[in-house]
Amino acid sequence: MKQNSKKNYVITSLALYFTYFIHGIGASILGQYKPQFAKVWGAAVGSDGAVDVSMVVSVIAALGLGRLISLPFSGPISDKFGRKLSGMIGVICYGIFFFGIAFSPSMGIAYAFAIVGGIANSFLDTCVSPTCMEIYVNNPSIANLFTKFSMCISQFLLPFFIGMVAAANMSYRTIFLVAGAAILIDGVLILLLPFPARETKSGAKQEKSKVKLTKVSLAAVLIGFTSSSTFMLWLNCNQELGRAYGMTDSSAIQSFYALGTATAVLATAFFIKKGLKEIDVLILYPAISTVMLGLCFLIQAPWICLVGGFVIGYAGAGGVLQLATSTTAEFFPENKGTATSMVMIASSVANYTIISLASYITKVGGASAPRMILLLNMGVTIVGILLALYVKKNKK
Repeated sequence: MKQNSKKNYVITSLALYFTYFIHGIGASILGQYKPQFAKVWGAAVGSDGAVDVSMVVSVIAALGLGRLISLPFSGPISDKFGRKLSGMIGVICYGIFFFGIAFSPSMGIAYAFAIVGGIANSFLDTCVSPTCMEIYVNNPSIANLFTKFSMCISQFLLPFFIGMVAAANMSYRTIFLVAGAAILIDGVLILLLPFPARETKSGAKQEKSKVKLTKVSLAAVLIGFTSSSTFMLWLNCNQELGRAYGMTDSSAIQSFYALGTATAVLATAFFIKKGLKEIDVLILYPAISTVMLGLCFLIQAPWICLVGGFVIGYAGAGGVLQLATSTTAEFFPENKGTATSMVMIASSVANYTIISLASYITKVGGASAPRMILLLNMGVTIVGILLALYVKKNKK
């Protein structure tokens, strides 16, 4: 990737990508420790010894609520006061989230800390994505894809971290505490590193620059909803699907998911470099996800969960949200922070509403709940395809 020629910002970009490495842990670790947190928060235990984890799924959904609350402000703050301020707010809030969740004695308190985690996510979104697009000015889509690559590396490693913690008889809180400390240390580095100056038009013109949504740009924004729903539903509900299909170690799905995501980021970056249009990826990948989700519904066998993990990791989580952000930013070249914020608002609405719906399905659906969630996810991916087709047809 060719970068901004005014300064060498490679170290800055690496420090920013590392925040997404930690974010990858923050986005999925609650889903890996649902029974442990449910017991601490007083969840009901069935006659078969199974713990009702629906309250933990509700807390996970609160991450989306936190994003929804803060994204209307984080984008404009990033555009007006600078990317670095937005990034520092995100880092501090993520530290609070990790330490707070680790020691939450009840669902209510955990819910509050999850909202703070969502706020952290929104401020990192409106710092990291615009900054990396401004550093690597000739390859903004690829630069944005590597935020996802950073996340998938940590999500690939997370099961191994969990295994190491278990083997050492350490508390389930360990990874939360290490992640919280790591992102705060990285925040000190971000505070000291240089950021690129934003390229804008003259002051008079910049003041007149308005963010005006058209039907086409709104459709691009809404892909943030559908793409986030696809991977969030899988990420937070695949464990239950694996157990329902007889897997003895359903945590292996996470590694296949992360491997698929990493493969997709590298492959998609290569394809885009060779001339594949971002909008075509936004059509093709959700179509692949739809087919895979259908196969997971029809084939009730342990191996399909591993295949599904890889394919959904590739096509559902392999940069679709980031490409939706880059595509939306093309409509608002002078307000990339605000454009990012709009896509992430759609993403956070998905996180809160769709995951809350999944929590309800988990609570009332019983043994059939994981397969019902697959059908919900298929419906979402089909809507995403239709939105992308509309953008492709009408984008000038």
